[in-house]
Amino acid sequence: MSDAPTGPHPAARRVRTGALVALVCLVALTGILLPLRGHVSLASVILLYLVAVVITAIAGGLAVSLAAAVAANLLINFFFVPPYHTFRVASGDNVITLFVSVAVAITVSVAMDLAARQRAAAARTGVEAALLARISAEPVAAGSTDSLLTRVRQTLRMDTAALVETDPSGVEHVVAQSGRGLTGRPVLTVPAGTGLKLVVEGPEIFAPDPRFLGRIAAASARVLQAERLAAEAAQARELAEIDRLRSALLAAVGHDLRTPLAGIKAGVSSLRDPDLDLGPREQAELLETIEESADRMADLVENLLAMSRLQAGALSVDARPTAVDEVVASALLHQPGPLAAVTVDVADDLPLAYADPGLLERVVANLVANAVLHCPPGTPILVTADATADTVALRVIDHGPGIPAADRDRVFAPFQRLGDRTTTGGLGLGLAIARGFTEAMGGALTTSDTSGGGLTVTVSLPLARVPHVDDGIVP
Repeated sequence: MSDAPTGPHPAARRVRTGALVALVCLVALTGILLPLRGHVSLASVILLYLVAVVITAIAGGLAVSLAAAVAANLLINFFFVPPYHTFRVASGDNVITLFVSVAVAITVSVAMDLAARQRAAAARTGVEAALLARISAEPVAAGSTDSLLTRVRQTLRMDTAALVETDPSGVEHVVAQSGRGLTGRPVLTVPAGTGLKLVVEGPEIFAPDPRFLGRIAAASARVLQAERLAAEAAQARELAEIDRLRSALLAAVGHDLRTPLAGIKAGVSSLRDPDLDLGPREQAELLETIEESADRMADLVENLLAMSRLQAGALSVDARPTAVDEVVASALLHQPGPLAAVTVDVADDLPLAYADPGLLERVVANLVANAVLHCPPGTPILVTADATADTVALRVIDHGPGIPAADRDRVFAPFQRLGDRTTTGGLGLGLAIARGFTEAMGGALTTSDTSGGGLTVTVSLPLARVPHVDDGIVP
């Protein structure tokens, strides 16, 4: 449980300050005027004590100033009205003067207190209006309710401001709060809506404005409701996106697995058919078809698993200094299909990139496969790389049809194939996985037009820092 508010109340502090000011002013003024009693008129003495009462009213408020006015009248009567050092008054004029001085002191004290209250009310009204205007102008986002309660707490100079909701079973729950935890000793409790209330704890509030507090409570309830609606809308969008991806996945899997499954089924059935007299050449062709179909299915499953890890945030990245030329060679070595048109121009003395070799190999393989798939047969494809002061840039350059600028973001979305016209295009995950893997390694994947036509895909990776003996690191 949070500690209760400590220290004196602001109003009590003001009373103490005013009492101290009154004591100092009256004692000092009496000590100064007493030796001059024969040279200063009674009217001047009364005016000087009236100044002390006014100062006390400014410092301590009405109650202290009234007490100071009575004390000042008694001091004037005792020390400055004949006969001295008694409370008797010899002259009728002096009696009238003393009563008028008390009346004037009381009137001044009341006027000063009313002026101070009006100034405080005007200042509070301005702060309240500014707070309500700011609440109305700010857009609702995550944490808006906490931010609103923080402003309420600061405006009212409270220790805690909270929204408390009562569920259907009657149990109260704090749904949002600012400041210290609730101690169960509220200063104000304002209804904010059905089953909802605004609770503030801290110093006592003098003459709180119920209308302002009601507006604040209603605004808090509206912000909380808007925040909840925004969260529900975001969840609905997320569910809709998941549903869209699930539908796309089912459609793509049904579409893209059918061909390799049919090839495997046909090949196995032909090999097992005793009525077919197959020679070694025909058997080899059927086995090759089965192997290619199985490879396609393995690639599909691998891409699906990779995308699921990306979307779940469970991708494991083992980044380390990596030779780009070795990764490119390995990626092309395991690339299915004809690669006669692919040219590699990656220097073996290129600086090391800071990357995960396995993920980078998949990135290169997917980008090359995408270029081969969408370029006409025989179209040259170049894989090249260079380095700057802090990055290594790997480029896959083709001279195929390219991708319109408006479609470049779309083709990197899962289950998207530009045009969606082919039956051999796979699940449309290659580019999405390439970008996801690259960003997971701390790099960036960008596209640009190839000079003369085509598409250039650039993978930018951080340059690996090679340790030196001068750095105090042994290589």
